[in-house]
Amino acid sequence: MIKRMLIMLALAGVVFGGIFGFQAFKSKMILKYMSAGQPPQTVSTTKAAYAQWQSEERAVGTVRAVRGADLAPEVAGIVQAIRFQSGDQVKAGTPLLQLNADADMARLKALEAAAALAESTYKRDQEQFKVKAVSQATLDADAANLKSAKAQVEEQQALVAKKLIRAPFAGRAGIRAVDLGQYLSPGTKIVTLQALDPVFVDFLVPQVALARYRIGQKVNVATDSFPGETFEGRVAALDSKVDPATRNVQVRATVRNPKQRLLPGMFATVQTALGGPQQLLTLPQTAISFNPYGNTVFVLEEKQGADGKAQLTAQQKFITTGATRGDQVAVLSGLKEGETVVTSGQIKLRSGSVVLINNDIQPSNAAAPRPVDE
Repeated sequence: MIKRMLIMLALAGVVFGGIFGFQAFKSKMILKYMSAGQPPQTVSTTKAAYAQWQSEERAVGTVRAVRGADLAPEVAGIVQAIRFQSGDQVKAGTPLLQLNADADMARLKALEAAAALAESTYKRDQEQFKVKAVSQATLDADAANLKSAKAQVEEQQALVAKKLIRAPFAGRAGIRAVDLGQYLSPGTKIVTLQALDPVFVDFLVPQVALARYRIGQKVNVATDSFPGETFEGRVAALDSKVDPATRNVQVRATVRNPKQRLLPGMFATVQTALGGPQQLLTLPQTAISFNPYGNTVFVLEEKQGADGKAQLTAQQKFITTGATRGDQVAVLSGLKEGETVVTSGQIKLRSGSVVLINNDIQPSNAAAPRPVDE
């Protein structure tokens, strides 16, 4: 019995000794790990440097023709002749379409004959009035008849002229909307005519930005129809009122369009340069942590480690940011030129963290980034 008790006590001692030994070993290793500090964190970096910064404002605009109209007849008639092709360049006054005017021409000739007879009668009565053969009342009546006959001739001539539709200004014709022999009512669209060089680009800006716009200011216009290409223009006019519903004001720019690629109705993006270029300290957006209590960056500093060797440590700094341009942000204060700033890996850092630099892969830092097909 005593022997069994001794064996049981020995086994219990071994078990408890193992447990206490393991706990002691674990505590020792944890203490060793904590005393050794955190391992270095790998980050990418960039140097804070000055860059030429052109402040600009973007807006959405619409292309409009300097002169544009949907041509239509004032009077009804049947299409007798079409004298243009879809897409033609036409000059001001060029005949485009003729409506049948045979009946109107016949009436015009009749009215011209009546006017000629009234003129003859008036001249004859003038001679007879000199010898007192007719009264003044007769002469006055003949004069009134002559004026009325001439007015009717002019009215009919105007009606005949309306049967010939001419280009009111030089421009490019659109797609023809009528055919030979078609009956047209007044106001029926024949074709659209647009003057395409130059063109207007109308866009809206908030009233707070109105003071930064002036006549003659340079603008760059881009459209998704021609990716990667810009069209240069100048501010031509500012509207004389602010829209009370949106507090925006309309601005109109004139853009040269010699190849006539910009068409009325196109959506366009307008970039307006505001003031002259400035030298500003810039960083990629990924380097900045944007927080409600302030924007921060991690700056690397060289310090001596516990082993006496130099090592890089991260220090958090508050900065004041300005405008953005593509992937870049202007830094107004809190940073100096030449300081090394962490661009990726900040989430692993705190002030005093030891870091290693690996710049094999850098975040984008383009002033005008564009998507790249891979």
